[in-house]
Amino acid sequence: MPAMPTKFEFCRPAAKKVVPAGPDWIHEVKYDGYRGRVVRNGKDVKVLSKAGLDWTWRYPMIVEAALKMKQQRFVIDGEICVLDVRGISQFDWLHSGHYNDDAQLYAFDLVVLDGDDLRDLPLFERKSRLAKLLARRPEGIFVAPFEQGEIGPSLFDAACRMGLEGLVSKHRERRYRPRTCEWTKVKNRQHPAFSRVADQF
Repeated sequence: MPAMPTKFEFCRPAAKKVVPAGPDWIHEVKYDGYRGRVVRNGKDVKVLSKAGLDWTWRYPMIVEAALKMKQQRFVIDGEICVLDVRGISQFDWLHSGHYNDDAQLYAFDLVVLDGDDLRDLPLFERKSRLAKLLARRPEGIFVAPFEQGEIGPSLFDAACRMGLEGLVSKHRERRYRPRTCEWTKVKNRQHPAFSRVADQF
């Protein structure tokens, strides 16, 4: 069996002030958590941080969800988060470490499937395969819902009214390549996450 690609750079959204509104943009709610990657190779599952730290021991629900899937060789990109009863991510709960057993993965990209590297496929194809992989909705990993096209700016306004962190917008045709993936993020300036970033400077 050929080696499965697992070590590669994350695509990261660039901070912007305006949500793109063209027809080729996909818009996702930005969840407030830790960026992570779930790697399954046979019976072995790892949850890795953006910095490459092994967090497998830390988030058992995510590991159990990956092991329940029929497909046995994949890499999912997403955000590790803890949700309140409204389904809104609570960063302080996650950061405290007291809710590790409740942490889930908000999955928004599929980078490897059946051992095959999918990074040269356009985003919309990767998302289609991700939806099929998670069609049975295993508790612990859930697909990021998205809207496409001109709705971006109005969707951002709605997200702000709901108290969400903001939106991440991605060009549907781009490959998973950090320098050309065309991901952007626009944050809700009233959200606590915006204050956390401002405090660092």
